[in-house]
Amino acid sequence: MAGINPDLVRGHLAVAGGAAPSDDDECLIKEVELTVPKTDDPTMPVLTFRMWVLGITSCVILSFVNQFYWYRTEPLSISSIAAQVATVPLGHLMARTITTRVFFKGQWCEFTMNPGPFNIKEHVLITIFANSGAGSVYATHILSAVKLFYKKQLAFLPAFIVMLTTQVLGFGWAGLFRRFLVEPGEMWWPSNLVQVSIFRSLQEQEKRPKGGTTLNQFFMIVLICSFSYYIFPGYFLQILTSVSWICWINKKSILVNQLGSGQNGLGIGSFGLDWSTIASYLGSPLASPWFATANVTVGFCLMMFVVTPIVYWSNIYRAKTFPFYSTELFKGDGSRYNTTAIINSNFQLDKVAYTKEGPLYMSAFFAMSYGLGFATLTATIVHVLLFNGWDILDKMKGTFGKSKKVDVHTRLMRAYKPVPMWWFYVILVLNIALIMFACNYYADILQLPWWGVLLACAIAIAFTLPIGIISATTNQTPGLNIITEYMIGYLYPGRPVANMCFKVYGYISMVQALTFIQDFKLGHYMKIPPRAMFMAQVLGTLISVVVYQVTAWMLMGSIPNLCDTTLLPKDSQWKCPMDHVFYDASVIWGLVGPQRIFGNLGVYPAINWFFLIGAILPLIVWIAHKCFPTQNWIRSIHFPVLLGATAMMPPASAVNYTSWILMAYLSGYVAFRYYPNAWKRYNYVLSGGLDAGTAFMSILLFLGLQTTGVSVNWWGNDGEGCPVATCPTAKGVVVDGCPVFS
Repeated sequence: MAGINPDLVRGHLAVAGGAAPSDDDECLIKEVELTVPKTDDPTMPVLTFRMWVLGITSCVILSFVNQFYWYRTEPLSISSIAAQVATVPLGHLMARTITTRVFFKGQWCEFTMNPGPFNIKEHVLITIFANSGAGSVYATHILSAVKLFYKKQLAFLPAFIVMLTTQVLGFGWAGLFRRFLVEPGEMWWPSNLVQVSIFRSLQEQEKRPKGGTTLNQFFMIVLICSFSYYIFPGYFLQILTSVSWICWINKKSILVNQLGSGQNGLGIGSFGLDWSTIASYLGSPLASPWFATANVTVGFCLMMFVVTPIVYWSNIYRAKTFPFYSTELFKGDGSRYNTTAIINSNFQLDKVAYTKEGPLYMSAFFAMSYGLGFATLTATIVHVLLFNGWDILDKMKGTFGKSKKVDVHTRLMRAYKPVPMWWFYVILVLNIALIMFACNYYADILQLPWWGVLLACAIAIAFTLPIGIISATTNQTPGLNIITEYMIGYLYPGRPVANMCFKVYGYISMVQALTFIQDFKLGHYMKIPPRAMFMAQVLGTLISVVVYQVTAWMLMGSIPNLCDTTLLPKDSQWKCPMDHVFYDASVIWGLVGPQRIFGNLGVYPAINWFFLIGAILPLIVWIAHKCFPTQNWIRSIHFPVLLGATAMMPPASAVNYTSWILMAYLSGYVAFRYYPNAWKRYNYVLSGGLDAGTAFMSILLFLGLQTTGVSVNWWGNDGEGCPVATCPTAKGVVVDGCPVFS
């Protein structure tokens, strides 16, 4: 078979045939040891006809559906788990019905459309295709910001080039760092264990234990229950998405609303009985290691219950003039900032108009979230250098394999031919050349100069490894988009599209690289030939980019006032919260520029001290660890995760975090510690079933009811019941629907 080293097949078949693993094969990570099989059959067919058909179809469908949800007020990402489940019966059906005839027998091009039973490796590659559609093409934000918020023209071709090159650029970085982030057993990528558990529950034959269920049966029970239940928070009883009961004590009190609102306030006591609320921003809480959950919890509480309340109720930065929690941009009198008034005909900042409008203000929470973003940036660099620096140096010297035990899964993967590095180099060089061409040819609209492209690539190279180490070990990815926005905002101010393009090439290409690396690790666990994995990733990425852009273009032309909250009804489902945050960032960093906000000409220069704070905190932990090496809990203090805990806020809100933290605690601490056998057997399968059931019902509700305008109007669908949570409390500020303090 293509991609297999025949000299290693015999030994691996022996392992697959049931040889007991030795003590040396024990995985470094307990969760991996309990979840991932240590066997392989290299002769199993992978690149089959049904794999191509089901994989490409899954990619197209998920790309279309996810772009639909991207613009919705409550965005829901339909994960690849939906396709992972749906393709199992289809794969078995194709195995039973398609001809087994061998075409061109004896020729170099010999093939068959049905090589035998539908197997787990085909299933994995189908899911890799689906992953391409299940993710997002982040550069779609640029298209939305320019056309829907700035009301400017952006042609289809330059938009397509930006979207394509952003995604493909990540392959280059993935190739450079895969040996650091895939092969070592310490880099375990926790969320992949959910996928591994689902593959095994759907593919492996198991005898039902007496009084219990097989994993397959348990998965289907959870899926059906999740599917049936979601009709309530998704349609009939939407208040379940945020149960903010404290607001019910006094709905007219701004203070009570600010304390109790899960969507626009502190979220004290609020919770969500809705899996999409729990998992939509932070991922599945069932996949989070307990130490990471603890860091997220401390970081959230620090931001939500200490820093922001102090800033707001002390009226620092005139905080009471604006809502406690908001993604909007404001003038000094509390009214919304008219960004279109400060743009000149060249799509750049009109300094005269800006002086007339006055400085730009943010809500207390929004301003502090940028401060913690600054701290996360420096904390990440210092933490990785202190705690992972020697391992990285060993790897760069090529001594890792000599000084540390080779992971059992890495050893099993040596049966297959690796992807040559020159494949990644070719993709990287061609992609950068295409970016340079586009930025030069479409300079008027893209605004990014050639040196900006090279600088963005340098940032991506610098941060892919440290961020990858954190993601691979904690299941949390610090949001470091701020460094790209900050840097280009100072170097090339007043150009919003240049700022957006620089961010997607410098930061989002890195995120895409980590997505590819995570898929490589999934293939590593499931023993997929690397070249087959690479092929599926590249083709899936190309297909998803086309579908995402065509779908976005269609929605922009068919939905009136898409994303325009000033013209849409209050209960509209098309308010585009993700795009709104991206647009606000382009105004802050690109149009107005950091110098006029965080610099000497701005309102928030003191927030730059967070850079220093972030650099010092990991150093304190490292010193404490060296002084007290037997105290293992000290090393569990992970400041990049702790400080970056609220990176998804906004658009995420307090209820998303409180609900996620509760579920993550019950799974990662209570179940893992006190019920380890039940956790081992059911935890990740439960997560997959909840994802799949919610996804299927949400698609059904959208296509069957919401697109036709069928709705249920009653108190259960009137929101969380905190009507004045967004009202300012400063004297004399007039806002519709809010009391005026005198």
